[in-house]
Amino acid sequence: MNLRIYRNITGFVLSVILSLVVGGCDRSNSQPTNTVAVTKPNIVIFYVDDLGYADVSCYGAKGVVTPNVDQLASEGIMFTDAHSPAATCTPSRYSLLTGEYAFRNNAAILPGDAPLLIDTSKLTIPKMLKKAGYTSAVVGKWHLGLGLGDVDWNAEVSPGPLEVGFDYSFLLPATGDRVPTVYLEGHEVVGLSSDDPIEVSYKEKVGNRPTGIENPELLRYKADVQHSETIVNGVSRIGSMAGGDSALWVDEEFPDIFTQKAVDFINKSKDDPFFLFFSFHDIHVPRLPNERFSGKSSMGPRGDAIVQMDWMTGRIMEELKTLGLEENTLIIFTSDNGPVLNDGYEDFAVEMIGDHNPSGPFRGGKYSAFEAGTRVPTIAYWPNTIEAKKSNALFTQVDLLASLAKLTGVKTNNNDAIDSQDQLNALLGLDDKGREYLLEESFTMSIRTDKWKYINPISTKGIFPNWLKDKKIEGGFESTPQLYNMKMDRGEQINVAEDNPKVVKELHKELEKIIKLK
Repeated sequence: MNLRIYRNITGFVLSVILSLVVGGCDRSNSQPTNTVAVTKPNIVIFYVDDLGYADVSCYGAKGVVTPNVDQLASEGIMFTDAHSPAATCTPSRYSLLTGEYAFRNNAAILPGDAPLLIDTSKLTIPKMLKKAGYTSAVVGKWHLGLGLGDVDWNAEVSPGPLEVGFDYSFLLPATGDRVPTVYLEGHEVVGLSSDDPIEVSYKEKVGNRPTGIENPELLRYKADVQHSETIVNGVSRIGSMAGGDSALWVDEEFPDIFTQKAVDFINKSKDDPFFLFFSFHDIHVPRLPNERFSGKSSMGPRGDAIVQMDWMTGRIMEELKTLGLEENTLIIFTSDNGPVLNDGYEDFAVEMIGDHNPSGPFRGGKYSAFEAGTRVPTIAYWPNTIEAKKSNALFTQVDLLASLAKLTGVKTNNNDAIDSQDQLNALLGLDDKGREYLLEESFTMSIRTDKWKYINPISTKGIFPNWLKDKKIEGGFESTPQLYNMKMDRGEQINVAEDNPKVVKELHKELEKIIKLK
């Protein structure tokens, strides 16, 4: 008998026995009794960057078609009220992997030379799954810091993903718009020549590479001042970099290189359960899709990057099918925050948007306290386990750690993943309720229930109004409380706080309880 089949049968029998003995797993979060038995499917999280609620065709996109994502949605659960933990990337990634709200670690968008944000002693999804026998990999964008500060890119770069639980990593060290513009595999820069060392600075110019400010004629498209330092591949980036010519990436090669690394990991890990955190660079700026995707949408580089993202998703799904792993793999497809059009580069995203609204029926976008900051497309797919449906469950990515622990039978300590709740039944479509209260982080805090949304007041002095106005995003930052009836006003147009003081008081109290861990 095939070893994999034998293990699956044995695991199923044991899980049935375990479920009969303990009645499933912990139901402390008032979940219904129709839960699944402990099992160990492969787990793949497709984590797209800056993908808005309506940026894929199954959620209503116009001007772009995403057949591979659409197939996952048509055969799995398509969530209508699922959220990233925060309206920006670093905080969301931190919360997803640790099961802890980012504000507890003062997590914000990190500079390119930031030290590792996740404490190496903290439980993470890959560490938790390792207890259940999983091998884990992260491929793609990281942006959670590396090293202990002042990284020497010519030596071993550590700590990083391997020190927080992953067995394999192939990364963009920070983001595509920040130096160093090199790949990092494990602890080492890929392809670096010892006679051409890298130097990186976020304080002053190093080396003699041209910059966007000094040489705008060399740019493929214009950038704002922040993104106008070192030019690599015709695009200016944040920060200054010298050396490392042999290791420089080419943006247009991202889809093939990242996808192949993921495929290689799947093939090497196919005989035991594995976890793949596939963290896209798309559709973050700078948007430089491969030429074979050029013109495949009507929206220019941003739309073409969505097509590229869909192809990458389909290629990995194709490999799972080829290896006979699809039916034993839980797929979670989602985004790290809401959409943004011009985020530092003039790549015609605004001019070519057409009739498409990346935020769908919701207000705001990336950075915003309004719904489109965190309400993102979310799909769960697992053939013969998850039934095709739409779900209105109130769900947040911060609950993935506890939910996957429940699925795989891993017990966690009370001081681990302190904000993560077991919402496995919602994730698998057995419960359409989800959370009672859901926190949304931006530059302020918001709290959701099935009916209400409360946005905590914040001082409007400072950069918020003009900064977001330049990005054509409504921030939702006010010095007075905001309350919206999400059943009647999902576009958050009518602030009913003055008419519902008791609701405002109740939700503010719940928000304070979450913040203070009461």
